Amino acid sequence: MINDLISDGLTRIRNAAMRRIDTTKLLHSNVVEATLVILADKGYIESFNVVEEGNKKFINVVLKYDEKGKSVINELKRVSKPGRRIYQGKDDIKRFKSGYGTIIVSTSKGVMSGIEANKAGVGGEVLCTVW
Repeated sequence: MINDLISDGLTRIRNAAMRRIDTTKLLHSNVVEATLVILADKGYIESFNVVEEGNKKFINVVLKYDEKGKSVINELKRVSKPGRRIYQGKDDIKRFKSGYGTIIVSTSKGVMSGIEANKAGVGGEVLCTVW
């Protein structure tokens, strides 16, 4: 049984990117799907779609590579973990990697990037960082 679907999904994406695999399959949850929406909007992945197999849902993720065959994602790191949750207020959410990276935050208004959370004036749990 997997306790943390977000960490599992990020690890599957990292492993597939290291092996230069085009697609990978993640377990479905609403938070994982919202995280993938942000990754697709920011251009870190090509696309994703939700597939239902029997009574279980999965997410097929198409990874993105540059013209040299290197993954667009340099680092994908889980910040808040089940054993240690990390929360930041609206004033604490800053730019990541001088604006080249993205912070993904779970707020009371949904899962959003750090820039969107700052504009909305809300803080929350820092799920992961990507650049």
